[in-house]
Amino acid sequence: MTRKPEGEKARDLAASGAEVFQGDLDEPTSVELALAGAWGAFAVQNTWEAGVEREEEQGKRFAELAKKAGVRHLVYTSVGSADRGTGIPHFENKCRVEETVRRAAFPSYTILRPVFFMENFASPWFLPALKEGKLAVGVRPDTVLQMIAVQDIGKYAFRAFERSEEMNRAEVDIAGDQHTMPETAAILGKAMGRDVQFVRTPIEEVRKWSPDYAAMLEWFDRAGYDVDIPALEKRFGIRPTSLREWAGGASWE
Repeated sequence: MTRKPEGEKARDLAASGAEVFQGDLDEPTSVELALAGAWGAFAVQNTWEAGVEREEEQGKRFAELAKKAGVRHLVYTSVGSADRGTGIPHFENKCRVEETVRRAAFPSYTILRPVFFMENFASPWFLPALKEGKLAVGVRPDTVLQMIAVQDIGKYAFRAFERSEEMNRAEVDIAGDQHTMPETAAILGKAMGRDVQFVRTPIEEVRKWSPDYAAMLEWFDRAGYDVDIPALEKRFGIRPTSLREWAGGASWE
């Protein structure tokens, strides 16, 4: 389901045999049409596009409509540590969506909780500064940040559908690598073919832009994600993508 079925990604999916529906998470009728007759559904929403309150509304609405449509297995992508009472607005709202998924009493469901996306580094949040040789993040230099490649989230989501009985009621925090920001700067710099240095952004400057994002960075310093990455790989047999591997294959243009 996509708002832009004429887009390149949607056309590629259609060419691969997928049935593409035009839909919008804010339009219940379009969601109902996409869910009609589906055995399983994958749900993910975007705080940074929808905002905290609307993302929560979208997530709850999708779960409720999926239950109404008779979906047998729901896979919801939340966020790492959503169940730990972080106080971060865009973590807490996903925790409430999780509760809605549980209360819906699907015959089967899986909740995945990915940590910080490696893809963020190639996004407009970080890329302009990286091109100037700076990894600008508002955390301490000794803070270890767990991260994951989006393709790995896809592997866990695939597992959740492929082995739905095994993954029924599973709630899994997932990560693939972890580094301090100085280590991360060195890895990204090597991949980009330039010298990149970590620069700590004053947290008050971050707070002016987004109190929510600032709260997350402060939580990274204070507590942080707690995925046992080797144990995760042993449990699921999914080899994690390292930051070096991801950065080496990323587009830095």
